[in-house]
Amino acid sequence: MSHPNAELISRFYQAFQQLDAETMASLYTADVRFSDPVFPDLRGADAGDMWRMLCTKAQDFSLTFTDVAADDHSGRARWVATYTFSQTGNTVVNYIDASFRLRDGKICEHHDQFDLWRWSRQALGVKGLLLGWAPFVQNAIRQQAAKGLAAFQKSR
Repeated sequence: MSHPNAELISRFYQAFQQLDAETMASLYTADVRFSDPVFPDLRGADAGDMWRMLCTKAQDFSLTFTDVAADDHSGRARWVATYTFSQTGNTVVNYIDASFRLRDGKICEHHDQFDLWRWSRQALGVKGLLLGWAPFVQNAIRQQAAKGLAAFQKSR
């Protein structure tokens, strides 16, 4: 039998497979901290809203997850998201390593790691291939994502 926190992480990704952002957000503490290469510091409701936005915009989406493990305070998983990037129509296959801090049966910290240059090559095509490694391009990706999240939140 797996640890209850491993089951919590599995529930999170099962909800993501169904694009059920409400369930995903409900598995976070109110003061959750989320980070990844695109959204480096989301806190509280912003993290749940990011999943709501991504699930709402998802096109041709599929997700698999493996290697879920957890103890009383931390956990990890690997997951792969495949989708069409709406701004270019390009297919993206993103490989992510996730780490978690857990508290009172919920996720209080969630950190995703992936290769942003690899992502940009797929999502942005030639521009990502040639310039996706550059800090100014990666910062532009982060700024565009933050603007998208702010617009999504304003429209709710």
